[in-house]
Amino acid sequence: MMQLDIPHIDALDGISIDKVGEWMELHCDKHFIACVDWKAVAPYQPISAFSIAHSARYIYVSFTTTGQDLRAVNSANLSPVAQDSCVEFFLQVPGSKEYWNFEFNCIGAVNASHRETRPNPTRLTDGQIATILRHSTVGSAPFDERHGWHTWRLTVAIPCALIGVDDSTPCIMGNLYKCADKTAHPHYLSWAPIDLERPNFHCPQFFGQLNLLK
Repeated sequence: MMQLDIPHIDALDGISIDKVGEWMELHCDKHFIACVDWKAVAPYQPISAFSIAHSARYIYVSFTTTGQDLRAVNSANLSPVAQDSCVEFFLQVPGSKEYWNFEFNCIGAVNASHRETRPNPTRLTDGQIATILRHSTVGSAPFDERHGWHTWRLTVAIPCALIGVDDSTPCIMGNLYKCADKTAHPHYLSWAPIDLERPNFHCPQFFGQLNLLK
Protein backbone atom coordinates (compact mmCIF):
# COMPACT_ATOMS: atom_id res chain seq x y z
CA MET A 1 0.00 0.00 0.00
CA MET A 2 1.23 3.48 -0.88
CA GLN A 3 1.72 5.77 2.11
CA LEU A 4 2.71 9.36 2.73
CA ASP A 5 2.79 11.70 5.72
CA ILE A 6 0.73 14.89 5.72
CA PRO A 7 2.49 17.52 7.83
CA HIS A 8 0.51 19.63 10.30
CA ILE A 9 1.08 23.31 9.43
CA ASP A 10 -1.35 25.65 11.19
CA ALA A 11 0.48 28.65 9.72
CA LEU A 12 -1.17 27.95 6.37
CA ASP A 13 -4.47 29.26 7.77
CA GLY A 14 -2.88 32.68 8.02
CA ILE A 15 -1.82 32.78 4.37
CA SER A 16 -4.17 33.93 1.62
CA ILE A 17 -5.19 31.00 -0.60
CA ASP A 18 -3.66 32.74 -3.62
CA LYS A 19 -0.26 32.55 -1.85
CA VAL A 20 -0.55 29.08 -0.30
CA GLY A 21 0.62 27.28 -3.47
CA GLU A 22 3.81 29.34 -3.62
CA TRP A 23 4.49 28.66 0.07
CA MET A 24 3.96 24.92 -0.35
CA GLU A 25 6.20 24.91 -3.43
CA LEU A 26 9.07 26.11 -1.23
CA HIS A 27 8.36 24.26 2.02
CA CYS A 28 6.48 21.00 1.32
CA ASP A 29 7.46 17.71 -0.29
CA LYS A 30 6.25 16.91 -3.80
CA HIS A 31 4.56 13.63 -4.69
CA PHE A 32 3.99 12.61 -8.28
CA ILE A 33 0.78 11.49 -9.94
CA ALA A 34 2.68 9.19 -12.25
CA CYS A 35 0.85 5.86 -12.60
CA VAL A 36 -0.43 5.39 -16.14
CA ASP A 37 -2.87 2.66 -15.23
CA TRP A 38 -4.46 2.18 -18.66
CA LYS A 39 -1.72 2.63 -21.26
CA ALA A 40 -3.67 0.80 -23.95
CA VAL A 41 -6.55 3.27 -23.60
CA ALA A 42 -4.70 6.52 -22.91
CA PRO A 43 -0.87 6.39 -23.00
CA TYR A 44 -0.24 10.13 -22.70
CA GLN A 45 1.44 11.21 -19.44
CA PRO A 46 1.72 14.88 -18.52
CA ILE A 47 3.97 15.78 -15.60
CA SER A 48 1.73 16.10 -12.57
CA ALA A 49 2.65 16.51 -8.90
CA PHE A 50 1.07 17.59 -5.65
CA SER A 51 2.04 18.86 -2.22
CA ILE A 52 -0.25 18.23 0.72
CA ALA A 53 -0.51 19.54 4.29
CA HIS A 54 -3.17 20.07 6.93
CA SER A 55 -4.11 22.42 9.73
CA ALA A 56 -6.80 22.00 12.35
CA ARG A 57 -9.24 23.55 9.84
CA TYR A 58 -8.26 22.44 6.35
CA ILE A 59 -6.52 19.85 4.23
CA TYR A 60 -4.45 21.78 1.69
CA VAL A 61 -3.44 20.32 -1.68
CA SER A 62 -1.42 22.17 -4.29
CA PHE A 63 -1.42 20.47 -7.70
CA THR A 64 1.06 21.38 -10.45
CA THR A 65 0.79 20.09 -14.02
CA THR A 66 2.87 20.57 -17.17
CA GLY A 67 1.78 19.07 -20.46
CA GLN A 68 -0.18 19.35 -23.68
CA ASP A 69 -3.57 21.07 -23.95
CA LEU A 70 -5.53 23.19 -21.49
CA ARG A 71 -9.33 23.03 -21.37
CA ALA A 72 -11.79 24.68 -18.97
CA VAL A 73 -15.22 24.55 -20.59
CA ASN A 74 -17.11 23.69 -17.39
CA SER A 75 -17.54 26.38 -14.75
CA ALA A 76 -20.73 25.54 -12.84
CA ASN A 77 -20.80 23.61 -9.58
CA LEU A 78 -21.20 19.85 -10.15
CA SER A 79 -20.50 20.16 -13.88
CA PRO A 80 -18.44 17.39 -15.56
CA VAL A 81 -15.04 18.94 -14.86
CA ALA A 82 -13.25 15.64 -15.63
CA GLN A 83 -13.84 16.46 -19.31
CA ASP A 84 -11.48 19.42 -18.85
CA SER A 85 -7.91 19.64 -17.60
CA CYS A 86 -8.67 18.16 -14.21
CA VAL A 87 -7.10 17.09 -10.93
CA GLU A 88 -8.90 15.02 -8.31
CA PHE A 89 -8.64 14.00 -4.66
CA PHE A 90 -10.66 11.01 -3.46
CA LEU A 91 -10.58 10.17 0.24
CA GLN A 92 -12.16 8.05 2.94
CA VAL A 93 -12.06 8.52 6.71
CA PRO A 94 -11.28 5.21 8.47
CA GLY A 95 -14.43 3.64 9.88
CA SER A 96 -16.71 5.32 7.36
CA LYS A 97 -18.50 3.36 4.65
CA GLU A 98 -18.53 6.43 2.42
CA TYR A 99 -15.75 7.97 0.38
CA TRP A 100 -15.53 11.52 -0.95
CA ASN A 101 -14.63 12.59 -4.48
CA PHE A 102 -13.37 16.11 -5.07
CA GLU A 103 -12.81 16.89 -8.76
CA PHE A 104 -11.44 20.25 -9.92
CA ASN A 105 -10.73 21.57 -13.38
CA CYS A 106 -7.87 23.98 -13.99
CA ILE A 107 -9.99 27.05 -13.17
CA GLY A 108 -11.18 25.56 -9.87
CA ALA A 109 -14.72 24.50 -10.82
CA VAL A 110 -15.83 21.68 -8.51
CA ASN A 111 -17.69 18.42 -8.91
CA ALA A 112 -17.87 16.77 -5.49
CA SER A 113 -19.89 14.08 -3.76
CA HIS A 114 -19.78 11.49 -1.02
CA ARG A 115 -21.05 7.95 -1.48
CA GLU A 116 -20.73 4.29 -0.59
CA THR A 117 -20.86 3.15 -4.23
CA ARG A 118 -20.34 5.00 -7.48
CA PRO A 119 -23.98 4.84 -8.69
CA ASN A 120 -25.39 6.42 -5.50
CA PRO A 121 -23.78 9.80 -4.84
CA THR A 122 -24.83 12.50 -2.43
CA ARG A 123 -23.87 15.69 -4.24
CA LEU A 124 -22.40 18.59 -2.30
CA THR A 125 -24.61 21.66 -2.07
CA ASP A 126 -23.59 25.06 -3.41
CA GLY A 127 -23.08 26.14 0.20
CA GLN A 128 -20.75 23.25 0.95
CA ILE A 129 -18.78 23.84 -2.25
CA ALA A 130 -18.39 27.51 -1.32
CA THR A 131 -16.44 26.46 1.80
CA ILE A 132 -13.70 24.89 -0.36
CA LEU A 133 -10.99 27.49 -0.93
CA ARG A 134 -9.43 27.50 -4.41
CA HIS A 135 -6.87 29.41 -6.43
CA SER A 136 -5.69 28.76 -9.98
CA THR A 137 -2.77 30.31 -11.80
CA VAL A 138 -4.89 30.42 -14.99
CA GLY A 139 -7.76 32.34 -13.41
CA SER A 140 -11.39 31.37 -12.88
CA ALA A 141 -13.05 32.22 -16.21
CA PRO A 142 -13.96 29.31 -18.54
CA PHE A 143 -12.31 28.90 -21.95
CA ASP A 144 -12.24 26.49 -24.87
CA GLU A 145 -9.31 24.16 -25.36
CA ARG A 146 -5.93 25.79 -25.82
CA HIS A 147 -3.42 23.61 -27.61
CA GLY A 148 0.31 23.55 -27.02
CA TRP A 149 2.41 23.28 -23.87
CA HIS A 150 1.06 24.63 -20.58
CA THR A 151 2.04 24.73 -16.90
CA TRP A 152 -0.56 25.51 -14.24
CA ARG A 153 -1.10 25.21 -10.51
CA LEU A 154 -4.34 24.72 -8.62
CA THR A 155 -4.35 25.06 -4.84
CA VAL A 156 -7.35 23.92 -2.80
CA ALA A 157 -8.24 23.85 0.89
CA ILE A 158 -10.93 21.34 1.91
CA PRO A 159 -12.51 22.00 5.33
CA CYS A 160 -11.80 19.21 7.80
CA ALA A 161 -15.29 19.65 9.29
CA LEU A 162 -16.86 18.98 5.88
CA ILE A 163 -15.34 15.50 5.60
CA GLY A 164 -15.45 14.53 9.27
CA VAL A 165 -11.75 14.88 10.10
CA ASP A 166 -10.70 16.19 13.53
CA ASP A 167 -7.71 16.08 15.88
CA SER A 168 -8.39 12.44 16.74
CA THR A 169 -8.23 11.24 13.11
CA PRO A 170 -4.89 9.44 12.64
CA CYS A 171 -5.04 9.09 8.88
CA ILE A 172 -7.25 9.12 5.83
CA MET A 173 -7.27 6.72 2.93
CA GLY A 174 -7.14 8.25 -0.50
CA ASN A 175 -5.80 8.67 -3.99
CA LEU A 176 -5.01 11.64 -6.22
CA TYR A 177 -5.61 11.75 -9.93
CA LYS A 178 -4.98 13.70 -13.14
CA CYS A 179 -7.31 13.36 -16.12
CA ALA A 180 -8.67 15.25 -19.13
CA ASP A 181 -11.34 13.23 -20.91
CA LYS A 182 -12.17 15.57 -23.79
CA THR A 183 -8.83 17.14 -24.59
CA ALA A 184 -6.75 16.31 -27.65
CA HIS A 185 -4.53 14.14 -25.43
CA PRO A 186 -6.85 12.38 -22.95
CA HIS A 187 -5.17 10.72 -19.98
CA TYR A 188 -5.87 8.98 -16.67
CA LEU A 189 -3.10 9.12 -14.05
CA SER A 190 -3.08 8.17 -10.38
CA TRP A 191 -0.75 8.55 -7.39
CA ALA A 192 -1.46 5.07 -6.04
CA PRO A 193 -1.68 2.41 -8.77
CA ILE A 194 -5.04 0.98 -9.81
CA ASP A 195 -5.32 -2.63 -10.99
CA LEU A 196 -8.52 -2.55 -13.03
CA GLU A 197 -9.10 -3.31 -16.71
CA ARG A 198 -10.87 -0.04 -17.57
CA PRO A 199 -10.41 3.57 -16.41
CA ASN A 200 -12.16 3.99 -13.07
CA PHE A 201 -11.11 6.25 -10.21
CA HIS A 202 -14.01 5.19 -7.98
CA CYS A 203 -12.15 2.31 -6.37
CA PRO A 204 -11.44 2.75 -2.64
CA GLN A 205 -9.84 -0.70 -2.56
CA PHE A 206 -6.78 0.89 -4.21
CA PHE A 207 -6.53 3.95 -1.96
CA GLY A 208 -3.23 4.64 -0.22
CA GLN A 209 -2.79 5.72 3.39
CA LEU A 210 -2.27 9.41 4.19
CA ASN A 211 -1.02 9.87 7.75
CA LEU A 212 -2.14 13.06 9.49
CA LEU A 213 0.87 14.14 11.52
CA LYS A 214 0.24 16.01 14.76
